[in-house]
Amino acid sequence: MKAQAISLTSGILFSIGLVISGMVNPDKVRGFLNIFGDWDPSLAFVMIGAIGLNFFSFKFVTKKKPLCAESHSLPTKKDIDTKLIMGAALFGIGWGLLGICPGPGIVNLVTLNINAIIFVFSMLIGMTVFKIADV
Repeated sequence: MKAQAISLTSGILFSIGLVISGMVNPDKVRGFLNIFGDWDPSLAFVMIGAIGLNFFSFKFVTKKKPLCAESHSLPTKKDIDTKLIMGAALFGIGWGLLGICPGPGIVNLVTLNINAIIFVFSMLIGMTVFKIADV
């Protein structure tokens, strides 16, 4: 029960942060990515804040025992392979074209906007195909 309460609280805080920062607004995200047009640099401050917080807190946090696990589960794979490059490319293309990525897409479900529903449904189909294909 403790793990679920912490997960729910973390998810709510993350969602609130996405809404406050504007990351759930596809037009704002596309405006940030449009560096050769009418560029909106405001999301750079969101990224700088997130990178700064993580840069300074990561080593401290990973030295402590997690609240709901025996140890931290950090990635050990360090090589750059085709799967990583293809996944990053698909993520970047989708983010650039739609102005939305998985976290904000899920948060946008509460709006019952048909585009958010289609996005999350398509994302789930893609995840299922990936798992079935065992790529």
